[in-house]
Amino acid sequence: MTNKLIYPELSYKINGIIFEVHNELGGSHLEKYYQKAIAIKLKKYNIQFVEQYYIPLMVENQIIGKYFLDFLIEDKIVLELKRGRYIPRNVYYQTNKYLQTLNLHLAIVACFATDVAVIKRIINQ
Repeated sequence: MTNKLIYPELSYKINGIIFEVHNELGGSHLEKYYQKAIAIKLKKYNIQFVEQYYIPLMVENQIIGKYFLDFLIEDKIVLELKRGRYIPRNVYYQTNKYLQTLNLHLAIVACFATDVAVIKRIINQ
């Protein structure tokens, strides 16, 4: 196993945007407001993204469900946003499933708490 960071420059920019949004808005807002603010900042810094990226859940070539990622950034990084300080275990599992389905290697989960933004990286090896 290597200790190299995956997409270090882009990850650093995304983390900076998350902290910038938290510094401007603080905590206790609805998730959708953080999502709108993140989208504004991604545009400001010319970072390509798709908001509410659609992933169909398939069985035998039939769609049985669907998921929407908060962001797919530069076709490389999944960004999921949550409220609160802690990331529930099911969020880790679901985000890792997104990575596996899309054959991607990195997701960032950002939690917006009242006093801090908590950022966790999820790696699909």
